[in-house]
Amino acid sequence: MNENNNIVLGANQYGKAEVRLVKITRDTERHEIEDLNVTSQLRGDFLAAHLEGDNAHVVATDTQKNTVYAFARAGVGSPEAFLLRLGEHFTSEFAWVSGGRWAAEQYKWDRIEAHGQAHNHAFVRNGQEVRTAVVVKDGPNTQVISGLADLTVLKSTQSGFEGYPVDKYTTLAPTNDRILATDVAARWRFNPAAVAEVDFNKSYDDVKSLLLEGFTENYSTALQQTLFDMGKKVLVAHPEIDEIKFSMPNKHHFVVDLSPFGLDNPNEVFFAADRPYGLIEATVLREDASDAGNAWDGIAGFC
Repeated sequence: MNENNNIVLGANQYGKAEVRLVKITRDTERHEIEDLNVTSQLRGDFLAAHLEGDNAHVVATDTQKNTVYAFARAGVGSPEAFLLRLGEHFTSEFAWVSGGRWAAEQYKWDRIEAHGQAHNHAFVRNGQEVRTAVVVKDGPNTQVISGLADLTVLKSTQSGFEGYPVDKYTTLAPTNDRILATDVAARWRFNPAAVAEVDFNKSYDDVKSLLLEGFTENYSTALQQTLFDMGKKVLVAHPEIDEIKFSMPNKHHFVVDLSPFGLDNPNEVFFAADRPYGLIEATVLREDASDAGNAWDGIAGFC
């Protein structure tokens, strides 16, 4: 038996990763800036390229890069809408491209305040969070996933951790007053039937606001509880969103023992540890959520 007959090509995709795109709109003296990192990956009939070295179906990754820049000439808008345009182009322009995955990170810039007013064409990078977007096309099915990463939040009280199992390796002391801090990474998937009606920029701003509000509300018995409260708040307010996934490290803050220096420490001076850290991940979704298909393929971990 020839062992080569048992070896076949599995799932595959290819494209151009991390195309850095900056678009300046100069229609008036007050310029606008859009700053994205775009990845295009195509799926379809690429069997001959892998097995025979036949590139007749291989849309060059350089072509994909150039398409990103060419499409930006007409404007970007929301990253989700931009990715939907790219996905529609590639799947309609090339008959053998049956789907793909298009992703973007968006970096925000704020106007510099100068002489008491916002400058028309000078900006400062806003480092609060990175906006993310993913569009997945699989034949006639299209999934849109919005998100954010590196949204660092902290509350200085109204958090504790008690009632956990204790064994011979447990050294952690229970507390009902601790710092709760995390870097929120979240992605939310829209119901495909509702995508056409969504204002993605407005939706993003509102979801971010709800996530921040949810973090502040209620006493937190654990980061897991806070995570669920945040996700539930978003789903209640946005019926067009079917599910939201979180990855949230517990950024531990330990009370420093100042007694060797003859000082007390009433929960005021902390050592902020960067590692190791607890990593809390979960999905909050509707019981009747639409089928995600392969929307989450290629997204590491939960986010």
